[in-house]
Amino acid sequence: MSIASNISELQQELQPIGVQLVAISKTKPNEDILEAYEAGQRLFGENQVQEMLAKYEELPKDIEWHLVGHLQTNKVKYIAPFVSLIHSVDSLKVLSEINKQALKNNRVIDCLLQVFIADEDTKFGLDHAELIELLRSEEFQEFKNIRIRGLMGIATNTENEKIIKEEFYELKMFFDGIKTTYFRKEVSFDILSMGMSSDYKIAIEQGANMVRLGSTIFGKRVIKHYKAN
Repeated sequence: MSIASNISELQQELQPIGVQLVAISKTKPNEDILEAYEAGQRLFGENQVQEMLAKYEELPKDIEWHLVGHLQTNKVKYIAPFVSLIHSVDSLKVLSEINKQALKNNRVIDCLLQVFIADEDTKFGLDHAELIELLRSEEFQEFKNIRIRGLMGIATNTENEKIIKEEFYELKMFFDGIKTTYFRKEVSFDILSMGMSSDYKIAIEQGANMVRLGSTIFGKRVIKHYKAN
């Protein structure tokens, strides 16, 4: 199936149930992104700041760019003028820098707090106690140029659906608790970003309202192997 037909099929599946689709376009050429764009897709996610910056400059300006990969403080200034949503905020230090750069650009930048839910050391994110400590900190209360829109999580990379289901369930319960305790009066705290191509259906069952799909849209990445002469 083509990229356009994949987008169409996914939108028919997701829109009626109120789930937003972020097309993960990392490593994809502009032609592929434009095909998805022409099919109506506007939310695109990138892992690397440098790649996002290049694509932002070359592609239509009504694309909403989401940063889904780990963000270093020294890279925030490059995306602050245009980024639509940062999914991967995993420290007060990063949030402070986003607030600082947003102020410089006269913007309020939407952010998700990334929660560590996987049984893997390679994943980033705040644990429950760290996230609560961040929200209670005096420094956080002073931020005027960021808006916390919700939470994001990445499940363990496993074939065991029971583990994935439990991790997403726990994140949904945590999301509900955080919303009730800290964001009860803020309707803008409304995004639970969880689920990728391999597990998005489970994520939706457990309450995700934003999914991040790459290979489901663009196909599997082809890794070329070259033989030495």
